[in-house]
Amino acid sequence: MQRGPASSSDRTMAFQVTGAERQRHLRRCRARIQQWGLKVPEREVLVLDFGLGEFEKAGLAEFWIANEDKAGYCGKFLFVFDGQACPAHYHKVKHETFYVVKGSAEMAAWGQMHLLREGDIQMVAPGTVHSFTGRGDALLLEVSMPCLLGDSIFEDRRIGADGVI
Repeated sequence: MQRGPASSSDRTMAFQVTGAERQRHLRRCRARIQQWGLKVPEREVLVLDFGLGEFEKAGLAEFWIANEDKAGYCGKFLFVFDGQACPAHYHKVKHETFYVVKGSAEMAAWGQMHLLREGDIQMVAPGTVHSFTGRGDALLLEVSMPCLLGDSIFEDRRIGADGVI
């Protein structure tokens, strides 16, 4: 069964930017992607600030392609603006592979910083604390095991219920 943001919308709404602010960020994001000459899925987009209210600092836009529980895979585009970060977290189960489609991102993992440029690939195993920050605007493709509620554990305990979403 394909699941993306729609199936988990009740829970993810607490982590999303809403209203006019959401529309403003989404317009900027889509304009940049169009400027690059790329297309992303025409589906509902998660514009996340992780409930922190600091989208410019901690946030991203997720363009879901698939989240196939039974088939065992997930795919989505992740867009971050220059200086914007996906906060440090790990997954109990999910194994992820990131591919930089456009731009550059700095990934913190294994206690080190890794600058990922267009065409670079980075795998992240379950249990590995990681985060990434746009160094310039960046679009990444995430190919992973399915996204499951309760599998993401954030270092910042203000995110989710004691850091768990």
